[in-house]
Amino acid sequence: MARAQSASLDRKKLFADPVLVTTIVVLITFLAVFILYPLAILLVDSIYAKDSGLTLRFFQESFAKYTFIRAITNTLKVGFLVGVLSAAVGLLFAYVEVYVRVRTRFMSGLFKVVSMLPVVSPPFVLSLSMIMLFGKAGIITRHLLGIYDNNVYGFWGITIVQTMTFFPVCYMMFRGLLKNIDPSMEEAARDMGASRFKVFTSVTLPLLLPGIGNAFLVTFIESIADFANPMIIGGSYDTLATTIYLQITGAYDKNGACAMAVVLLAITMVMFLVQKFYLERKTAATLTGKASRARMLIEDRSVTIPLTIFCSAVALFVVMMYVCVPFGALFRTWGRDFTLTTRWFEQVFTRYKGFKAFQDSFMLSLISAPITALLSMIISYLVVKRKFRTKGFIELVSMLAMAVPGTVLGIGYIRGFAGGMFRTGFLQGLYGTGAILVIVFIVRSLPTGTRSGISALRQIDKSIEESAYDMGAGSLKVFTSVTLPLIKDSFLSGLVTAFVRSITAISAIILLVTPNYLLITVQINEFAEKGSYGIACAFATILIAITYGSVLLMNFIIKHFGTSRKMREVEEA
Repeated sequence: MARAQSASLDRKKLFADPVLVTTIVVLITFLAVFILYPLAILLVDSIYAKDSGLTLRFFQESFAKYTFIRAITNTLKVGFLVGVLSAAVGLLFAYVEVYVRVRTRFMSGLFKVVSMLPVVSPPFVLSLSMIMLFGKAGIITRHLLGIYDNNVYGFWGITIVQTMTFFPVCYMMFRGLLKNIDPSMEEAARDMGASRFKVFTSVTLPLLLPGIGNAFLVTFIESIADFANPMIIGGSYDTLATTIYLQITGAYDKNGACAMAVVLLAITMVMFLVQKFYLERKTAATLTGKASRARMLIEDRSVTIPLTIFCSAVALFVVMMYVCVPFGALFRTWGRDFTLTTRWFEQVFTRYKGFKAFQDSFMLSLISAPITALLSMIISYLVVKRKFRTKGFIELVSMLAMAVPGTVLGIGYIRGFAGGMFRTGFLQGLYGTGAILVIVFIVRSLPTGTRSGISALRQIDKSIEESAYDMGAGSLKVFTSVTLPLIKDSFLSGLVTAFVRSITAISAIILLVTPNYLLITVQINEFAEKGSYGIACAFATILIAITYGSVLLMNFIIKHFGTSRKMREVEEA
């Protein structure tokens, strides 16, 4: 009875606030039109034919193709191995940082650089480096080792590149989990005579198992949805993402491409639902709220030396691969003539319309970033601070884009807005414009900003906002004057993250770009496929400089303007 009265009171408060109701309606409309509708059209196109109505013919034709079956097998093999390797390497890196006494600041600084590089670089930079270092004309294989026929393309090339790209994500996830483990739990086992290995396997590892499963599934989803790396370094080793792309651009089979896209979407959705509704609930409480002393770091040389050597070798390998990119843009002919030159940078702007590519990419990303950050904070606010029936729908759909591969979303937008229900009118006119690219950027970055916002808002006591409501403030006033200032760090972080993700995006927009717009990542992909590595590296170098500069600017703003001077003094003390 009391619960029913509380629900009725919440509904009355909701409908008494027209700004809040309007916001909810606009959000639901946006999510339905730009996330659910393209996916629904994709599903319809995969089971409906104009000549025969509802049919499973397109699925039957797809599964009858040996290339499609091989692509599914290849994708799952790569995804599984990348998930295992990324989780293992990420766990080792996090364990070394949290549990092992690192002798030099250089090591800790190196780990931080490695964790940031994949965030600020295009998704296929490591593929370029892998080819230039270990290909037939690679510096290491041909010029150092004298191997002239090394084949870096295929299964192992994709696996190594994706592992180096995704393990920092696992590292950052495990670092937070390990820091939250109460040291007294492990010290109690040590006091009872257990070895370090026994403590790790019987205490630390069981506490990490849900996190390990979570990290595996996140990297598995990222791996099987990846388009750019398999496209550049895959060679004849087909994956689902590249097969779908070639099906629609090469074979011009839209229904077949939709059927294949639905298969890929089904795989990623199953993994996403397992990760979202099972593993997240299995997380164990490791922070007791009781006072505990700082963790005693491991100083045993038999442990510290092997782990430090391994992590250092991996970190230096990753840094070497990223350093290879600017050098690739400075050499006259990679693998043959190593004379330093600036010709590739000059050609970027004089011959290949570099100014337009950077201008288009920068402006579209700059437009999408603040919209994404604001939408993320609004959705987070509604999910955490408000009670209404469609709250679960908003949260689930806003996070859904995380599980939708970029290639699948691109095909959905083509089928949905170049045809489908919107054959005329404003929405049909979106296709081929910059607006559709901005919308895709927003949709792809929304889950990251929403997760960050939800985490930040759950740390704010509800009484702070309730006091503002008691003084007569409306929902808009409370959000802009109370809530948003309290989560401005998350807002700024989401702003720059959205900008970086947008300007480095490739898989979701490669099918939507028209000659009216030149995007940097599409240019890099095009020149890399042609083997024009000098131009590709020049574009990539400038793009990395832009994104890395954005992250540094964000850190500066958060440090100096994110919190008050008094709060910074308290934190430093």
